[in-house]
Amino acid sequence: MKFILIWYIAVNIISLILFGIDKYKAVRQKWRIPERSLLLSAFLGGGIGALAGMTIFRHKIRKAKFKILVPLSIILHLALIILLFRRFN
Repeated sequence: MKFILIWYIAVNIISLILFGIDKYKAVRQKWRIPERSLLLSAFLGGGIGALAGMTIFRHKIRKAKFKILVPLSIILHLALIILLFRRFN
């Protein structure tokens, strides 16, 4: 269970940073992080970091794909965590 906690902390920090970097690059019209990579970071467990990045950096907040899929990733991972805790407790 300790590994799972460390994983979620790390992947959420990485997701937040990815959204920040992408916003920085978008403003400067430079090479961007693919949307697929941003969403993948959310679905690997970084949904909360992704949502925080969307909010803090005001990035991808108008895109329906992100407004739907990022919260969905959070819901899916919360369900997974609940299932894991029930199984191992």
